[in-house]
Amino acid sequence: MASKSLFRTYAGKLLPKTTAVNEAGGRAYTQGPKHALAQYAATGCLNSTYYAADAEQMDNALALCGKVEARFVAKTAIYARRQGHMKDMPALLASVLASKDGELLERVFPRVIDHPKMLRNFVQMMRSGVTGRKSLGSRPKRLVRQWLAGRSDEQLFIGSVGNSPSLADVVKMVHPKPATGTRAALYAYLLGREVNSQALPQIVRDYERFKADPLAEEVPDVPFQLLTSLPLERCHWVDIARRAPWQMTRMNLNTFARHGVFEVPGLAETVAARLADRELVKKARVFPYQLFMAWRATSDAMPRVVCEALQDAMEIAIDNVPRVDGKVYVLPDVSGSMHSPVTGFREGSTTAVRCIDVAALVAAAMLRKNGRAEVIPFHDKVCGVNLNARDSVMTNADKLANLPSGGTDCSAPLRELNRQKAKGDLVIYVSDNESWLDSGRYAVWGRTPTATLQEWAQFKKRNPQAKLVCMDIQPYVTTQAKERRDILNVGGFSDRVFQLLADFARGETDAGYWVRQIKSVELDEVDEVVN
Repeated sequence: MASKSLFRTYAGKLLPKTTAVNEAGGRAYTQGPKHALAQYAATGCLNSTYYAADAEQMDNALALCGKVEARFVAKTAIYARRQGHMKDMPALLASVLASKDGELLERVFPRVIDHPKMLRNFVQMMRSGVTGRKSLGSRPKRLVRQWLAGRSDEQLFIGSVGNSPSLADVVKMVHPKPATGTRAALYAYLLGREVNSQALPQIVRDYERFKADPLAEEVPDVPFQLLTSLPLERCHWVDIARRAPWQMTRMNLNTFARHGVFEVPGLAETVAARLADRELVKKARVFPYQLFMAWRATSDAMPRVVCEALQDAMEIAIDNVPRVDGKVYVLPDVSGSMHSPVTGFREGSTTAVRCIDVAALVAAAMLRKNGRAEVIPFHDKVCGVNLNARDSVMTNADKLANLPSGGTDCSAPLRELNRQKAKGDLVIYVSDNESWLDSGRYAVWGRTPTATLQEWAQFKKRNPQAKLVCMDIQPYVTTQAKERRDILNVGGFSDRVFQLLADFARGETDAGYWVRQIKSVELDEVDEVVN
């Protein structure tokens, strides 16, 4: 009799043999070049991760760009910036287009390079030589000059915060021609040249007057970073807190508390109302995990109304988490590698947000919207956890993020469900997909299917209509379950992945959906510029 382990079948077809070894040394499946590029674009921040160095990520992304047509690179850059809210990878893809197809770069430039930080990223990558050239070239220089000309004096001054390169460095490189006297004075000011102060834009004059005598002047409406080095009193911090934009408010709650801002009657309520404002939350394009980390970082001195406002903002940020008909299982990975920074290690500015925080948040959000869902965390085995669907997303995510960790066996939760003979309609993994402990399981010789895919085959025998989503939150381009009609692989940690999940759960899409979404991007669509 033929070996059952060698000839396991699913729906009459042999399960595919693995085609790769993942970063952790386990058996895995490779992604196609378009899917792999999309994965990098949605999760890659060009920093070192638990398993891969920053240079390795960049080299892989550049190699993938060489395997797909320029139009797909252009559309991926737009998708990563406009839907994924990424910064580094869209700028890298734009710099690739400068060498690959200048006309396409011209068409997508305003939609990808939509912020001063993005402009500096683009110039830095072009000048580094990583995409094949060490100078901007005539077309990119013209695009940068047009970008500068299209911003007001106030926008340029506000956007002048940041270095390597600074906005002044960019001005030196492209030699823009100022159209007005105030613009000429602003460029001279940024370059450190002598300038008649009366010729400067009003916002710059206000800032310089405040620098000269902070106690005699009102706080100017300038970026927070321009003020922090000055000798500010509590009255100044109160003024800053009253006028701060949404993102600045979220990022500086503890700073406000430390400087006594919330001791002023009504200030806590003012800040709370801003944080929980639906329109402001949507406009800020905030990652749900950013709210989670702001909530976790609040000090004991933080007013309760502010903490509750962060939870209200979270409910708004996860509006598009789907309610799914049927039984849902969410499987967050809590293994050791998931405790690494979600955007990788960067000297001097590594994020406090870990992969496990994102996985915990996704699981808690799904539970919040699907009260009958079961959350089954795992590392080398399934972990027990007591969650209440009526608790806030913050509370449940905090419980999950603090579970003990171990090695990685992605097949463990499915194996447990099979042991229980569980029924279900949708299974969602949230992981870095770097399974390795189960690579020897079921192996007979050569490359066999992954243990995860074999356990999924058993689950499908009981639940023929069930679907599997593998949500990957790190820029690795292998998977434990090869994509097909009932399996979707998707990367990213913006709220956009919830919409993909919802469409898949409703049966409105199947394998290859993510790549098709990127292909559907209109290259010439006009988007609102975000400054």
